[in-house]
Amino acid sequence: MMRAKKISEHIWSLKMWMIIPIHVWVVVDEDGVTLVDAGMPMMAKGIIKFIDQLNAGPLQRILLTHGHSDHVGAVKAILNKYEVPIYAHRVEIPYMQGDIIYPKRKKLEHNLPKQLSHPLLEGENGNLKSIGGLTPFFTPGHSPGHVVYYHEKDQILLGGDLFTSKKGKLQPPMSSFTADMIQAVKSSSIVGELKPKQLEICHGNAVLHPADQLEEYTLRMERKLGGR
Repeated sequence: MMRAKKISEHIWSLKMWMIIPIHVWVVVDEDGVTLVDAGMPMMAKGIIKFIDQLNAGPLQRILLTHGHSDHVGAVKAILNKYEVPIYAHRVEIPYMQGDIIYPKRKKLEHNLPKQLSHPLLEGENGNLKSIGGLTPFFTPGHSPGHVVYYHEKDQILLGGDLFTSKKGKLQPPMSSFTADMIQAVKSSSIVGELKPKQLEICHGNAVLHPADQLEEYTLRMERKLGGR
């Protein structure tokens, strides 16, 4: 059973429980309807139904925070209904299409067919260009090419697996699936730079004003990782 929740003027969160919660997000802006992450295969029907019932027009694009299987699972079924481009960071694409083994994994993962994904556009300074009303920021660590997406108008940060959460508090991403935890903690500084009103994460509930917790989170993680 998928639950939909409007979290801001332009953004809806879609959640399904599978031992842990899995969230994806639908964003409606001047550039049309954007899906951020695509969850697990059994979420496809619910995602398509929600977009159809929203009556905001057809899906225009899918943006991925990263290419792990629980973030791309519904892509193929969605593409059967909507022929749209898929975007991820250029660093992530070879991992998720099976050219390079993800760190800490034992074998190649062919999570998406080759040539299906487009790299997010970059400016001359290396900054990622806005798309669908969202600005991507490179936040490696959980995966080599992980990104987060910031909706400036609504001040919502769609954080993928940059964090998990517990009772409204920032928690680290799941260590067994995280390529480089030290790098992931460094990447969490984006929360302090952007100071979003709300942080949305895939495996956990939203965190309000996450920048207020960042210093404590960083110190706690540095102590924990200091012995490594």
